[in-house]
Amino acid sequence: MRKTLPLLLAATLTLGACGMVRESRVNPFNWFGQSRSEPVQQVENTNPLIPKSGGLFSRARADEAVYNGRPFEQVTDLTVERIPGGAIIRATGLAARQGIYAVQLTPENEAELPVDGVLTYRLEGIRPSKPTPIGSKPTREVTAARKLTDQQLAGVQRIRVEGQLNAQVARR
Repeated sequence: MRKTLPLLLAATLTLGACGMVRESRVNPFNWFGQSRSEPVQQVENTNPLIPKSGGLFSRARADEAVYNGRPFEQVTDLTVERIPGGAIIRATGLAARQGIYAVQLTPENEAELPVDGVLTYRLEGIRPSKPTPIGSKPTREVTAARKLTDQQLAGVQRIRVEGQLNAQVARR
């Protein structure tokens, strides 16, 4: 009786403290919270047919593959899942029409470095050249993912995935 009562009391106090750890920042499952929607700043319209550089004597680079994806209209969901050695960013977007393919998360800058603690991506896809039906909402949803290492996540406070109309943000 002398040994069981203090042991029982210590076990109940320890078990009661587990609720505090569940909601603290110490728990790795709480490192990225739920995503929420934010408005997107409109960028001035530029004509994609006018080249930014080059000219008559510029060297054509046929060996580089050019990705001609355009941003999705809406980003509906963003999840960041912790894995050993990093995280996986998974974004779901809703297109205006069916048939968009080669969907990917394109980084805002080529080095994939955070700007002021925010790592930004665009959810992009290639639209078919022929007209396609609009279809129901589930037939227009697509998902893209990208793996990040712990080194790429160093200094990241928020992960932001942008579409044309909105952006989803997950905070660390």
